[in-house]
Amino acid sequence: MTSPPKIADEQYQDHILQGVSRTFALTIPQLPEALRRVIGNAYLLCRITDTIEDDSALTNEQTRALSDMFAEVVCGNASAEEFAQKLYPLLSNHTIPAEHDLIKNTPAVIRITHSFNPVQRRALERCVRIMAKGMADYQETESLDGLKDLSEMNQYCYYVAGVVGEMLTELFCDYSNDIDAHKSTLMKLSVSFGQGLQMTNILKDIWDDRKRGACWLPQDIFLKNGFNLRDLQPGTSDEKFQAGLAELLAVAKCHLQNALIYTSLIPPQEKGIRRFCLWAIGMAILTLNKINQHRDFSAGSQVKISRHSVKTTIITTSLFASHDWILEFLFKLTSRNLPEIDIDKIAFLEVK
Repeated sequence: MTSPPKIADEQYQDHILQGVSRTFALTIPQLPEALRRVIGNAYLLCRITDTIEDDSALTNEQTRALSDMFAEVVCGNASAEEFAQKLYPLLSNHTIPAEHDLIKNTPAVIRITHSFNPVQRRALERCVRIMAKGMADYQETESLDGLKDLSEMNQYCYYVAGVVGEMLTELFCDYSNDIDAHKSTLMKLSVSFGQGLQMTNILKDIWDDRKRGACWLPQDIFLKNGFNLRDLQPGTSDEKFQAGLAELLAVAKCHLQNALIYTSLIPPQEKGIRRFCLWAIGMAILTLNKINQHRDFSAGSQVKISRHSVKTTIITTSLFASHDWILEFLFKLTSRNLPEIDIDKIAFLEVK
C-alpha cells in the first residue's frame, strides 16, 4: 500500500521544480490551482525518466532495466525506495546535482503521484510507460549518423514530447468539461504541439548532443540536399547542410502553428492554461528565429534567447492570452522570417 503524501513531499516538489527546470518552474504556477500539483508532478516523473536515458555512465542494459522499473514504480507495482537505491549510486557527474537530488527523493514524488484521481494516474502512467520504453529503444541505436528519415524523427519526438502533449490534454480534459468537448481534435494537435517544441530543442542542441555521441537529425532531409550528417562539424557553413536545416526549421514552424490552434481551442476564460501553452510557443519561435539567423552556430549558447526576450514574450502573450486574432497576428509577425513549407504536404502533422 502506498504511503499518503506528506506536507514535506509537497514542499519538496515545489522546491525541486526550481532546480531542474527554470522554464517549467515559471509556467506551471500559471495553471489553475487544480492542475498545478498534478502537472508539476508529471513533469518530475518525465524528468526522472529523462535522467535515466541521459546519464552516459549507464549501460544500455542498465538504462533499459531502470526505465522499465521506474514505469512499474509509477504504476504502483514496484518500490520507489528500491528504485532510488539502485539508480542513485550509478549517476555520474554528467547528471546535474538537482537531478541527483530528485532521484534520491523519488519516493516523495511517487507518494504524490499515487494520491491523484484514477483518470490523472492513468494519464501519468501511460505517459511514463511509453516514454521510458521509447527512449530506451532510441538510446540503443543513437549515433552521429543521425536518424534514418523524418518519419523516424517524428517517432522519436513522439516518445520524448508528443506523448507528454497527450498526457497534458488528458489532464486538461479531466479538469474542464468545456475543454473535454474538443478532446478528439486536441489529442491530434497535442502530438504536433509536442513535436514542435522537441524539434526546436533538437535543432538548438545539435552540438551538445554530438559531444555525447548522439544526433537526432533525419538523414534523408540532408542527403536530399547533398549533405551527409557524418561530415557535420561545428560552425559548418556548408550551404547543403544549411538547406537541410532550413527545411527542418520550416517543419518545426508548422508544428508550432498547430500548437497555436491547440491553444485557441482552450476556452478564453482559462487564461492560466493558455499562458502555460503560449509561453512555450513564444519561446520556441524566438529560438527558431535565432537558429535561422545563425545557421552556422557551433554551440547551443549561441542561439539561446535572452532574458529580455523571455520577459517580452511573457508580458505580450499574457496581455493578449484570450484574444485569438491578436495571437495569430503575433505568431505570423514573429515567425515571418522563418523558412516556409507547404503545410498540406506534411501528412505526419497528424501522427498518432
